[in-house]
Amino acid sequence: MNECEKGKVSAIILAAGKGTRMNSDMAKVLHPLCGKPLLTYSVNVAREVGVEKIAVIIGHQADLVRGVFKEQGLIFLEQHEQLGTGHAVLQAKDTFRNYDGTILILCGDVPLLLSSTAKALLEDHISEKSVVTVLTTILDDPYGYGRVIKAGGEGEVVRIVEEKDALPDEKIIKEINTGIYCVECNFLFEAVAEIGNENVQNEYYLTDIVGIAWKKGFKIRSFIAANSVEVMGINTLDDLGRASERLMICK
Repeated sequence: MNECEKGKVSAIILAAGKGTRMNSDMAKVLHPLCGKPLLTYSVNVAREVGVEKIAVIIGHQADLVRGVFKEQGLIFLEQHEQLGTGHAVLQAKDTFRNYDGTILILCGDVPLLLSSTAKALLEDHISEKSVVTVLTTILDDPYGYGRVIKAGGEGEVVRIVEEKDALPDEKIIKEINTGIYCVECNFLFEAVAEIGNENVQNEYYLTDIVGIAWKKGFKIRSFIAANSVEVMGINTLDDLGRASERLMICK
C-alpha cells in the first residue's frame, strides 16, 4: 500500500550547502554520482515512497540547481543565509501551511538510502503514532556525528546532541543521527520556530526539535537503519568515490 493511502506524506530535501570539503565551486548536490547529480537520488527516494509534494531547500548556486532539475515538479525554496538545518526547514513553512500530514525530511547528500528503508521508517512512524521519528544507525566509531540520547539508555529518544556540544559520557554513545526524519507537519513548523542557536556553531539545529518534542510530552522514536553504509553522507570527493563503488556493486 502506498504511504499516502495511509496518511498524507510530503518531503523536504535539504540541499542548500556548498560542500566546502568537496574542494569545488560546484554545489554539493550537483556533483555527479554514476552520471547523475547527487540530488537525484534523494528525489527518487521521495517519489518511490509516494509523497504528495517535494520541497527542495536550495542555497549555493540556487539558480543552477533549479535549472538542472527544472520541469520535474519540485518546489524550490531558497535559504539565503546558511544558518543551519533548522533554519533551512523553516523556509518551507508557507509551502506547508495548513498541511495535515507527515513530512519526510531527507538530505540531498545521502544518495545510498534505499526507498525500502524510507518506507519502513514511514510505516513505523505512522503505526506508532509518533510525532517525531529519527532514522539512526549504529557506528563502532561515532566520532563527528550527533548522538541519540534516550531515557534510561534504551527508551524513548530525549534529545540529539552534536559532537561539538557533547559531554564525554555522551560521546561514547554509538547510536547516531543520520539527519533523516519523519515529523508531523503541525508540530514541525511550530518547533523549528522555537529553535535557538546557543551552541558551539551558533546554528539553528534541526535536531533540537527532538528535545522540544520531549519537553512537550510528545512521542519520539528512533528507527535504526541496519546498514550504516546506506545512510552515509557525502562530504568529500573520497566519499563520492566510495558511494560510486557501492552503487556499482549493487547493480
